[in-house]
Amino acid sequence: MAVAASSSPSFRLLHYTSSPKYSCVSYPFQFRHPSRSSPLLRSSLLRSRIRASSAGVLERDPITLVQDTSEVDLFACPVCFEPLIRKGPSGFNLPAIYRSGFKCKKCDKSFSSKNVYLDLTVTAGTKEYTEYKPARTELFRSPLVSFLYERGWRQNFNRSGFPGPDEEFNMAQEYFKPAEGGILVDISCGSGLFSRKFAKSGTYSKVIALDFSENMLRQCYDFIKNDDSILSSNFALVRADVSRLPFPSGSIDAVHAGAALHCWPSQSNAIAEINRILRSGGIFVGTTFLRVSEPTPAILRSLGQRVSYNNLTKEEIEDLCTTCGLVNYQSKIQQSFIMFSAQKP
Repeated sequence: MAVAASSSPSFRLLHYTSSPKYSCVSYPFQFRHPSRSSPLLRSSLLRSRIRASSAGVLERDPITLVQDTSEVDLFACPVCFEPLIRKGPSGFNLPAIYRSGFKCKKCDKSFSSKNVYLDLTVTAGTKEYTEYKPARTELFRSPLVSFLYERGWRQNFNRSGFPGPDEEFNMAQEYFKPAEGGILVDISCGSGLFSRKFAKSGTYSKVIALDFSENMLRQCYDFIKNDDSILSSNFALVRADVSRLPFPSGSIDAVHAGAALHCWPSQSNAIAEINRILRSGGIFVGTTFLRVSEPTPAILRSLGQRVSYNNLTKEEIEDLCTTCGLVNYQSKIQQSFIMFSAQKP
């Protein structure tokens, strides 16, 4: 549920410019009963400053949110890709986005935050219909797997040649140099291991941590809820499907997908979508596990995909990227680890 932040809020497009002008607008907090407040709102209330008035009564200072005066729409409807209209406080940060509502005028479909993340899936708001993905995708929607991901699960990747999060981040930053100062989307962000690093680097104007798993996004929030440097930055948590990314075409400067490609239901649809949202010159960087064994017969491989990961060879990954319209493909390989990069023409 979105909470109105001013006495007369108005609908407006969510957008940005390369050189935005900022002005400050103060929005007094509207208090809700703690049992009905989300963790995000409760933590925001606790962090707001308390001051004593001359009468000796404790008063809470209003929270100041930065007004965004950009001109190109950022979030789009996952059904028709039309820009969303936003109602609520301005600013591209977790408290402001949580307190906002979004609507597509063309589809007449509304979107809102679910506790700590903005749900921009096609199925957002459905009451009877439930959609399930292949087992390799559904696995990461599990609360247990989401909890364990940075508590032992991810650490085992080094057995397959993954250099480790710090080195992988530094490698990705080298590829992303042409996109510095732009908008970065961390697709299949999981618990936000790399999203947090990108946000804290200060390299990008906005960072969007995006995943299909509700529980992974909740884990991401648990890791950052006490980190004011991220909560006050231009950072968003978004639930979305990699095959229906909720951004207008040509609006994103950088896309990262760490250890994700092998989990996607349709790798070709996903990379085609990444190509669509990247601006000309935008960079896509991904890591995954290579398939290093002898090729499996096609009929057996298609059956195996129902219960296992769809690992590709290095040749298949390059072929997929170039077939989907990306250029300047590069890669680095260590055992079954690969980091690859490609660019939107």
